[in-house]
Amino acid sequence: MKKIFILLGPPGAGKGTVGERLGEIFNLPLISTGDLLRENVKNKTDLGIKAKEFMDKGQLVPDEIVVSILLKRIKEKDCEYGFILDGFPRNINQAEILEKFVTIDKMKVIYLKADDEFLINRLSNRRICERCGTIYHLINLPPKVDGICDKCGGKLIQRDDDKEEVIRERLSIYHNLTSPLLDYYKRKKILFTVRGDGKLEDTIGKIIEIDRNNG
Repeated sequence: MKKIFILLGPPGAGKGTVGERLGEIFNLPLISTGDLLRENVKNKTDLGIKAKEFMDKGQLVPDEIVVSILLKRIKEKDCEYGFILDGFPRNINQAEILEKFVTIDKMKVIYLKADDEFLINRLSNRRICERCGTIYHLINLPPKVDGICDKCGGKLIQRDDDKEEVIRERLSIYHNLTSPLLDYYKRKKILFTVRGDGKLEDTIGKIIEIDRNNG
């Protein structure tokens, strides 16, 4: 049976971490539109160059750019039995496009809820290794040596979209444009709310219970 999880929630709510763990448990690929976009930016593809202009300002990348790379990804063989989406859809237009390719009865939408100040603290203290991509947190998961990756010795950097002023802009955009998705999926009776600011294992346990109790 095909199984599709859609992880919704504001920036920093833990969608990527939760998605990785769910992927291990259910043997499903985690598809992050953010990662797909950054890959295009890094490789300086035409789509990546266009996307970078929006990402650097903390603005949402236009639907046509996001959708084009996502649809290509979910047609790959490892998505045959389902997948986990992190960062898509971001608005009702994207949700309606997705339903043209995936039937809604296969979906479970998990909303990871967290307060803005918690998210700002989490994201503004995040650092990433520019060489291997390992993520650190200056308070919760600091490197052994300040500014240096424990794994590869690479330099730790702060992504432009993790700076406080950009985070606040991202949250503002999220609340204004993405929140209506909650009502959209609630009406379709496939929305489930889980706290995104608690212990990871508690969050995962609740999602597994939701999956077990809802077909």
